[in-house]
Amino acid sequence: MTTSTALLLADLTGVAVFAASGASAAVAKRLDLFGVVFVGFVAALGGGIFRDLVIDEVPPLAFADWRYATTAAVTAAAVFWLHPQLARLRTTVLVLDAAGLALFTVTGTLKALDARVPPVGACVIGMLTAIGGGLGRDLLTGEIPVVLRREIYAVAALTGAVVVALLNATGHAGTGPLTAAAVLVFVLRLVALRRRWSAPVAAMRPPKTGVRGPRA
Repeated sequence: MTTSTALLLADLTGVAVFAASGASAAVAKRLDLFGVVFVGFVAALGGGIFRDLVIDEVPPLAFADWRYATTAAVTAAAVFWLHPQLARLRTTVLVLDAAGLALFTVTGTLKALDARVPPVGACVIGMLTAIGGGLGRDLLTGEIPVVLRREIYAVAALTGAVVVALLNATGHAGTGPLTAAAVLVFVLRLVALRRRWSAPVAAMRPPKTGVRGPRA
């Protein structure tokens, strides 16, 4: 299997799992069929569209290659019809989201590097590619985006992007090492959820309620 074929398969797999994640969240919000497919489409392809626009690849693959839009739509529709068989819907959403985060981190970073974006910029693009779909999904379903909460989400994607950039710089960007980088992001995200790891937040001091009077 060539690197380009492996990259395409990873990209389409990421589209499918993010579409399933978005569709599951939409089903949980009781949206109709069109709403479920639309949220799945945005969740699956929003980050990739951003990536392609930034690296000046127009039109974006989501519109230029029918396989991307078809994969997203078919997966989302399948989730709509099969959701009664999906037990523990919230857990399913979280696992699928972690898988999509991992796959899109790797493919987004690699595509940015292939477009000759410097490593630091490629890592940022890889991270934004990974979190963009989830951001759109949460906004459309009326949730506070995961990336803005205390959870380890964008940090996991950025960590994976840095690993991909290092592998590429040292000439080890083969299928095996890149798969290991994706697994790292996936496991880091799930472990963070399991152990409730979180990023620090600013400590807010309570406002003073009393006013000190003048000294005698």
